[in-house]
Amino acid sequence: MNFELTKKYLEELRTMIEQNQTAAIVEVVCSLHPADVADVLENLEPEDAKFIYSLLDEENAAEALMELDDDFRQEFLKLFSSTEIAEQVDQLDTDDAADLLGELPDEDMEDVISKMEDQEHASDIIDLLRYDEDSAGGLMQTEYIVAKENWEVTRCVVEMRRQAEDVEKVYSIYVVDDDDKLLGILSLRRLLFADPKTLIREIYMKENIHYVKTNDTQEDVAEIMEKYDLVAIPVVDLQGKLVGRITIDDVVDVIREEAEKDFQMASGISENVESSSSILKNTRSRLPWILIGLAGGVMSSQIIKGYEGSIALIPSLAFFIPLIASTAGNIGVQSSAIVVQGLASKDFQMRGIFTQVLKESIVGIIVGLICAGVIYGVGYFFTEELRLASTLAISLFIVVVFSAILGTFIPLALDRLKIDPALATGPFITTANDIIGLSIYFLVAYIIYF
Repeated sequence: MNFELTKKYLEELRTMIEQNQTAAIVEVVCSLHPADVADVLENLEPEDAKFIYSLLDEENAAEALMELDDDFRQEFLKLFSSTEIAEQVDQLDTDDAADLLGELPDEDMEDVISKMEDQEHASDIIDLLRYDEDSAGGLMQTEYIVAKENWEVTRCVVEMRRQAEDVEKVYSIYVVDDDDKLLGILSLRRLLFADPKTLIREIYMKENIHYVKTNDTQEDVAEIMEKYDLVAIPVVDLQGKLVGRITIDDVVDVIREEAEKDFQMASGISENVESSSSILKNTRSRLPWILIGLAGGVMSSQIIKGYEGSIALIPSLAFFIPLIASTAGNIGVQSSAIVVQGLASKDFQMRGIFTQVLKESIVGIIVGLICAGVIYGVGYFFTEELRLASTLAISLFIVVVFSAILGTFIPLALDRLKIDPALATGPFITTANDIIGLSIYFLVAYIIYF
């Protein structure tokens, strides 16, 4: 049964906390999934959240801690001493522990590590902290099952049982040589059905092994795992030695974070913000593109001002300014969104830039002709002015084609310059097309009327 957090539930929980009904709290909270516990904690006052957190068992407490929103977790951890945080870190997988410690100031991180009881675990975490957080090394965990190619199945089973004490989820066994270089993967199914005296080298899979290197990006990892439907992937260093693995739950988080980042960037939000983010962070993330849009609006107003005389002579030109600007922006955003999607999925690596620009140009011509025909009829119906209808039709056709090409070219150019092409799907392309669209509109009007 799915848990649903309601106001009534929170009110009853707050009452239990005020009355110190520990047993009742344990019954209604501690049996929940860690993700649901995190939702509960985020909706309580910090001190109340800490009280409930103290009632959780060690394993659930550690898992719930990693389910918390990043901003909330940073504030929540300030309520704990270094020793208390160290106790939680000891319960986490190395990848989660490294992520958690990476959020702390350097002095606090060193203090927490020094107070950890499991020094071997601490050493593994320190090794992970050396990697960039956006790389495969920063994403991996060092808990995995490994076997030597010259082992018999019987020994492999014994070793697997021993190693599995530190591995929460076992998907497969990684086979290495005496130098710990990755040779292949052994499925649990093959191991279970093999003769006890069979050597591992005879049953493990050697061909088409997918792996990533520690310096590969998170996006590369997500792409490989998504393409080949993997639930886990081994990570090797530059010498080919096995150093860790990445599981699907971490990759899902990466995909979600990238999707959220691209969506926010396309909306003109320059930083990753959550609903719980501070007012200052929200303001800082939105203001740059708002100011850029404001500058674009000023430029558009100056273009209109430059044709003030024309508008005075032909007032009906002003009626269709919003139509031209909005159409230019919409076409540009649509084209850039398709290109950004293609760049993200690597679809354009085989087809090339010219092919995509040509395709969008043809689409723009078709859409432009249809829109021009429609607006010609609308303009003539409302104004009964043939020249105005012609101005609208011709300018709209040019604007649509030009916006489609520009919307295609800008993200491709940004990608070549190693700039996130998602920028092109937001205020950037909209503002640029507004300015260009109005310029084309008034230029065509000037040619036809004067």
